Amino acid sequence: MLDINQLSVEAGGRSILHDVSLHLNSGDTCIIFGPNGSGKTTLLMAIMGFPRYHITQGNIVFHDREITQLSLDERARMGIGMSFQRPPVVRGIRMRDMINVSLGEHSFDGGEEGAVVAKLAEKANTTTLLDRDINYGFSGGEIKRSEMVQLLAQQPGLSLLDEPESGVDLVNVPLMGRLINELLEKHRHIRDRERVGIIISHTGRILDYVNARTGYVMLDGTIVCEGDPHEILETIKSRGYEECAKCMSEKSPTR
Repeated sequence: MLDINQLSVEAGGRSILHDVSLHLNSGDTCIIFGPNGSGKTTLLMAIMGFPRYHITQGNIVFHDREITQLSLDERARMGIGMSFQRPPVVRGIRMRDMINVSLGEHSFDGGEEGAVVAKLAEKANTTTLLDRDINYGFSGGEIKRSEMVQLLAQQPGLSLLDEPESGVDLVNVPLMGRLINELLEKHRHIRDRERVGIIISHTGRILDYVNARTGYVMLDGTIVCEGDPHEILETIKSRGYEECAKCMSEKSPTR
C-alpha cells in the first residue's frame, strides 16, 4: 500500500529527514513518537507533497505507483488525505462547502448530498459549525473534529493524522478515536481493510482508543526504533527519549 524508501528531505535549505524507510500493507496503522523538531510532521508533509518539503533522496510508492514527483493535488486525488497539527483558518468558505468538495464522487448511504453532510457532521458533533467559516473561532477540539469530518467525506486510502488528540479535551478524545476507527475501517477484519493510517502523537493518549500495529520513534530526522506501540510508549514515559537515543547509539556501526 505504501513504501517509503530511504527518504531524505530538506526544507528551507535545512536537511531534516535522513534515510527514512517505512512500509505499510493494506489495513495497517502505525504511530510515530518523537520529541518536538524530530521530523515527524516533515515526514507527513513530504508524503502529502507540500512543495516546501524537497525530497533529496529516496522515493515514495503508493498503490504500486511512484508518487515522489507528483503534486499535492494529484496525490489527494489518488486517495491521500491529511489532518494537520495546526490547521489554517479559511475565511469565506463554510465548513459545509468544504465537506461537499471533499465528498467528490463518493457515494454514501444517507440520501442526498445535504443529508450526507448532516450525517457526517452529527457523527463528529460539528452540526453547529457547518455554516461557519472553516476553523474561524473554533476551539482546538472543534478544529480537530472538523478535520475528521472532511477526511471521512474524502475517504482516503492513506490517512496522515498529525496529533489528532492535541487540543482535544478529555471528554472528546474517545470521540476522536471513534472517528479515526471509522476512517481506518477498524470495524472490518484487517484482511478486508483497504485503508492505512499514519498517526503522530506526543502523548500516546489516542492508543487508548485506536489500535496501531506498529510504533516508531523518530529522533533527529531518523527512525531509530520499531516495535509494539504500547511498549514503546511505556519506555518513553518511564525512561524518556534518551533511552531511544542510547539504543540508536548502541546499534551504530561505528561502535
